[in-house]
Amino acid sequence: MGIVNVTPDSFSDGGKFFAAEAAINHAAKLVDDGADIIDIGAESTRPDATLITADEELARLKEILPAMKNFGVPISIDTYKPEVAAQALELGADIINDVHGLEDLRMIDVAKKFGAPVIAGHFDKCSAGDIVADVQKFFRRTTANCAACGFDTTKIIFDPGIGFGKTYDENLTLIRRLNELKTLDGREIFLMLGVSRKSVIGRLTGFAVDERDEATGALCVHAAGAGVDIVRVHNVAMIAKMIRTINLLKEA
Repeated sequence: MGIVNVTPDSFSDGGKFFAAEAAINHAAKLVDDGADIIDIGAESTRPDATLITADEELARLKEILPAMKNFGVPISIDTYKPEVAAQALELGADIINDVHGLEDLRMIDVAKKFGAPVIAGHFDKCSAGDIVADVQKFFRRTTANCAACGFDTTKIIFDPGIGFGKTYDENLTLIRRLNELKTLDGREIFLMLGVSRKSVIGRLTGFAVDERDEATGALCVHAAGAGVDIVRVHNVAMIAKMIRTINLLKEA
């Protein structure tokens, strides 16, 4: 999954693809580089980001999403606002990526109406004493909420939410134990990891934000080995080759 941030303040590339033409061209390049999905976000989710209204978010998306409909890959909309998700799906998006974990049940109704898969990200602080158990509890609760709303639970992709409401040690624990998250109550679930260039990598390695792609790739290879289905990354060209090599090794 290739990242397109249509924001002035994202931690890694804020402002770089804020103009519609720049965002569209960047998305096209990510597809050429090997992205299977494009994830587009119009509001930064970094901890100290400035909140924007739904209207502001949609204004950043309305020209971009229709232009991406012919790219030949699914488009994911990174938003926690149901009204933005609904409009984005109308404009051509295919998947909802909600970093607030479908906390607003209206988001489930939107996904059901459009038949769209959803990515549900864990973002709460740990309350169970064991971050893995806490995330699994969130997975169960989200599954139950979706089922109660009549949503097809096989369309849920879970994200452990690296960097959202977690300590450094909790982030590392989740990354180390991804294989435990892949199975929930005896069944395999769809799993996504979003760790690209994040501060946990900076603290682990000492690398600056613009020096973290190789380290991101290493963690993505680890994730692939643990059964993670989707890795959300900035540098698709580099990391797609790494993942492709791992897949070829499995098939050889």
